[in-house]
Amino acid sequence: MKNLLLYLFLGISSITAGAQPLTIKDLTSGSYAPKLVQISDVLPGEKDKARLKATEREQIYRRSYKACFTYDDKPIANGEKIEQPLISPDGNNIAYVKDNNLFIEPISKKSSLFALNSSLFTLHSSLQVTSDGEYNKIINGKPDWVYEEEFVYARGFCFNADGTMLCWQRFDESEVPMFSFPVYKGLKPEKKENLLYPSSYEYKYPMAGVNNSKVTVLTYDIATHTQQEIKVPVDSDGYILRVLMTSDPDKILIPTLNRHQDCMKIYVCNPRSGECRLIVTDEVKPYINEATYAGIQMTEGGFVLQSERSGYAQIYLYDLDGNLVRPLTEGTNPVVSFYGYDEKNGKCYYAAKDGSPLRTAVFSSDANGKVVKLTPREGNNSAVFSSDYKSFVNVWSDINTPPVYTLCDAKTGKVKKTLEDNAELKEKVAKAAPYKREFFTMTTSEGVELNGWMVRPDDENTPHPVVMFQYSGPGSQQVEDSWYCGNMGGCLFEQYLAQEGFISVCVDGRGTGGRGADFEKQTYLHLGAKESHDQCEVARWLGEQPFVDKDRIGIWGWSYGGFMTLMSMSDTTVVRADGKPLFAAGVAVAPVTCYRYYDTIYTERFMRTPKENPDGYDDNPISRAANLRGKLLICQGTADDNVHYRNVAEYTEALVQADKDYMQLSFTNRNHNIFGGNTRNYLFRNIANWFKKNL
Repeated sequence: MKNLLLYLFLGISSITAGAQPLTIKDLTSGSYAPKLVQISDVLPGEKDKARLKATEREQIYRRSYKACFTYDDKPIANGEKIEQPLISPDGNNIAYVKDNNLFIEPISKKSSLFALNSSLFTLHSSLQVTSDGEYNKIINGKPDWVYEEEFVYARGFCFNADGTMLCWQRFDESEVPMFSFPVYKGLKPEKKENLLYPSSYEYKYPMAGVNNSKVTVLTYDIATHTQQEIKVPVDSDGYILRVLMTSDPDKILIPTLNRHQDCMKIYVCNPRSGECRLIVTDEVKPYINEATYAGIQMTEGGFVLQSERSGYAQIYLYDLDGNLVRPLTEGTNPVVSFYGYDEKNGKCYYAAKDGSPLRTAVFSSDANGKVVKLTPREGNNSAVFSSDYKSFVNVWSDINTPPVYTLCDAKTGKVKKTLEDNAELKEKVAKAAPYKREFFTMTTSEGVELNGWMVRPDDENTPHPVVMFQYSGPGSQQVEDSWYCGNMGGCLFEQYLAQEGFISVCVDGRGTGGRGADFEKQTYLHLGAKESHDQCEVARWLGEQPFVDKDRIGIWGWSYGGFMTLMSMSDTTVVRADGKPLFAAGVAVAPVTCYRYYDTIYTERFMRTPKENPDGYDDNPISRAANLRGKLLICQGTADDNVHYRNVAEYTEALVQADKDYMQLSFTNRNHNIFGGNTRNYLFRNIANWFKKNL
């Protein structure tokens, strides 16, 4: 048991290998050493006959990265680092982004690039499609920072169905304000160029209420080398969300969104003529969730759209003229994932909540509306289907069981073969982390029933200190019957705290997911108010339990959870009747402290603009600083491109002026994830020690 914290930072994880034994060789010495190369991605090419391999991966933001790519072991772009390579549907070309410009490279002599001048184009010689790309000004073929972060994608281009046209988004960032932060020498990695003076990282970051990039859509005819702009009918301050290939070479799908994000319009556009036609309008108040546009998938002759128009996320099948063919799913169990639509038998495969926000199952539904539950075990189920929809790999876990991988029949769900049961991992964790994990429900003073879980020491007759962990962001969910609830899988950090005598508790308050749109969207226009009040209600309820010491309750969270920690520790109800605070201590990691400092897309989705909703923005941790109660530790990376360090800088200044004590840990050159070298170990050890010291 004394080694449990070491287990956490060594990273116990599930074994995902198949039935064949996996042989690990020492590649750090001997004849292997000179050949050591890390392959970060293997991407299937046309009909899985070819492969794109990525090495020397260099992360940019959350979803974007540069790497050196090869196609059939031949270097793309002369071996230079590129972004988002995509093989054309005809298998003749690869398109990619480099230095904010788009390029096409022929990989087959059938490519139309050879028709122009075969002496100029040889295999793997590149054609530069755009030349106006410029850092912090013009981006071709990939999203800007805020689109990537909040609209959940990293590639802003596609081919048409026959591979003859290239279509892409062009982002003009010229009018987006610049944000910068210092980059120091640091360690792990060390930036020696900053030995004496720090450098500055500058990028375009639109905060709530300011200008976004101006986005246009362009197309390029690969055979004739002609380019044109598609005039997409979108509001001057609206969003062009994607460019998507359909099964028709004369049709590209382009979804758009208004700035209030409550009306999505889908256009079908001809990449040659530039003609645009509105085919679907999906209007959902007060806002449309990102799963709606992130989950659009093409079928033969149509597409599948996920929508909350009924109050619960469900899936709808459309043809390319915008006609609703039929709903693929119905009911009050929100859809979590869409896996595909089988054209041959008309079946839809998906994962949805299974009668409870805590449980997820995999289902099929047919053209007659018959629904078959394919995963009988309660807990958390997900799937990967074969291309012919005859089989799927089911990944199942529950709060006490690490993932079990089985190969199943897609018609009945019957298990064909167990690929990995993780029995060894389960046994190891059972010995190292034996403390009880259990679910519970509690009802607030306002009559709201909330779901939670707790991990606690074996001694139930002694009052224990409590550490509450939460995230609480709109649509998020921390309370699920899954191995991955809690921190690090298997509630391992919570198991360590139990070893040290703490009870760990997590409760999903109002605004969280899995319970339908009404429950999730009730925090609209006032982020943090209801959610923090709910966490205070949980603390008050816990204090009434015989196994809890009400004078030793703490709370912590990361990002939105950090914001919620600060809001909860300064809630109007945070002081008990006896004058003591509900929370004796708290830890806020990378917290937003004022949503005026956060980005346009995320913030305005839930708050509209500061001009429209000043009261909602003005209730924040900074304005509540004078009401802070309890011992506070704040942790933040100095190079956080998402939740900027300035959030902590402005908040701690408010604490100083309000004469409120706090402690702070800053992490040099670390981003929002605060990792690298010994950083994570140091962070979590100090979180644990803070609660040991103050609870």
